[in-house]
Amino acid sequence: MNVSHHRPRTIKIALAAAVAAVLLAGTACSSKADGDDADGGADGVKAGPGVSAGTIKLGALTDLTGPYATLGKSIVQAQQMWADEVNAQGGICDRKVQIVVKDHGYDVQKAVTAYADISSDVVALPQVIGSPVVSALLDDIQRDTMLTFPQAWAASLLGKDAVQVLGTTYDLDMIAAVDFLTRTKKVAEGDTIGHVYFEGDYGANALEGSQWAAKKAGLKVAGQKIKATDTDLSAQVSALRKAGVKAVLISAGPAQTASLAGVAASRGLTVPIVSSAPGYAPQLMKTPAAKALEAMVHVVSAAPAVSSDLPGVKKMVASYGKKYPGSPVDSGVLSGYNAAQLLGADLKKACESGSLTREAVVKAHRSQTNADTGLGTPQDFSDVSRPASRSTYVLKPDAKAVGGIVNVEEAHEAPGIEEYLSSRG
Repeated sequence: MNVSHHRPRTIKIALAAAVAAVLLAGTACSSKADGDDADGGADGVKAGPGVSAGTIKLGALTDLTGPYATLGKSIVQAQQMWADEVNAQGGICDRKVQIVVKDHGYDVQKAVTAYADISSDVVALPQVIGSPVVSALLDDIQRDTMLTFPQAWAASLLGKDAVQVLGTTYDLDMIAAVDFLTRTKKVAEGDTIGHVYFEGDYGANALEGSQWAAKKAGLKVAGQKIKATDTDLSAQVSALRKAGVKAVLISAGPAQTASLAGVAASRGLTVPIVSSAPGYAPQLMKTPAAKALEAMVHVVSAAPAVSSDLPGVKKMVASYGKKYPGSPVDSGVLSGYNAAQLLGADLKKACESGSLTREAVVKAHRSQTNADTGLGTPQDFSDVSRPASRSTYVLKPDAKAVGGIVNVEEAHEAPGIEEYLSSRG
């Protein structure tokens, strides 16, 4: 297909430069763990790694310098805000909470080294960014009985007692995305939809969901696999246009979503685009792709928009804005704060049982069947083989809203999800 070489090239260069400048700015942050007293305190609470008479240490393996730098910064700051709030109220189990942060830059080998550095000095990990990172650490996490909340939602991470995927998994999100497209009559039986997805667990799991849902709806899927380093999606847009797609799903990062929407709009492929939550960041509203994103994109997410009217969300947004006035409030803030609150509840429950060992913290977590932080839908952590939630919101980019996004549909379970989960055993 022949396409004019001048205007699209100018647009894609401008997009790539703007998105790179906005999204790849990260601030490295780390702190060193001190030795802990494994005997615990005079209160008789049994302790273990990461717990002393006066301190509970948690670990964060994050991305502050790679493709998810903006997400990492938001999560780190939100969890630090939670720790500061908890400590101002006396801490947990009469101990101050400290978070040890390590930046892996979305590099698996760096993450493995970082885990080795901190694993003996922390009791749990309320943040580990990246499906490839978590996959590489699974054996170590299980061996160490280290309660871990990945900022990754691949179904391959289910079934592990110490690893908790919060909310839905990528496949359920894409089933919900296909349901949204068919239910709102954006696509019809016989149509072809595109799916642009990262290589690895994230994209592979998302594709499982889209293919299953598409088959049920009588749709065809034209897949386009990309790398995390691919930020110019011109070739993919050309292929999708040639395939005659009526809509596009994307399971990638913010830079890729911006490129997809911007290039597609410039080439006349003005079809609906539905992204997973990790594929959007409010910083995109400051790039040349902003108008295309507002016009074409929806986001499927287990969490509500940060502009939501939920009292818990409004309180969190106000606190975060006061503590970090120069930082945007995005989904990472909500995700990070929610994870920290859930872990805090686990630690309190473990303390009540008389033990803050890692095993006790995992046991306390798995006993929660209706965990509700007020930041979305309640979650059930008792079945390690099933997602903690099946309900998703539909969101839409909006430059004027807090966090650059608004709720379009409230949380609901898409039809077919129970059937899908049962079919997978």
